Amino acid sequence: MTEKNEQILDKYDREKGSVISILQDVQEAYGYIPEDAVFWFSERLNIPASSFFGVTTFYAQFYLKPRGKNIITACCGTACHVKGSAGIINRVREELKIPAGETTSTDGKFTVETIACVGACSIAPVFIGNKKVFGKMTLEKASEMLKELDKG
Repeated sequence: MTEKNEQILDKYDREKGSVISILQDVQEAYGYIPEDAVFWFSERLNIPASSFFGVTTFYAQFYLKPRGKNIITACCGTACHVKGSAGIINRVREELKIPAGETTSTDGKFTVETIACVGACSIAPVFIGNKKVFGKMTLEKASEMLKELDKG
């Protein structure tokens, strides 16, 4: 970890105004923002760790936990909700054995996230799997989607 962190630190020449850029590079290097990396940069830049954590929790682009190989984003907007997205999300989480309170399967293959609205109400309920849109989702289509994503 130290070698990757040193490369990132050298890139920003120890500038205090680079917190977001540093976090973006850390996430690119590790796939998420490891807590140890936050404390490492905090110490070397003399910036409170709370400043780093404040940024990571404010911006949705940052992740403090490892994410799965496959990312599923499920719409929870009004149209999707009315057409049953909540039940499908629950079934997908169940099928992937994602523990309560978590978003990523224990095998690291899948992360299931929700979003307020995808903006594709005409094909509700909508799921996005690895940036591919799956509209008019059903329980059966959800199982097919998982198989397709798992195959790669």
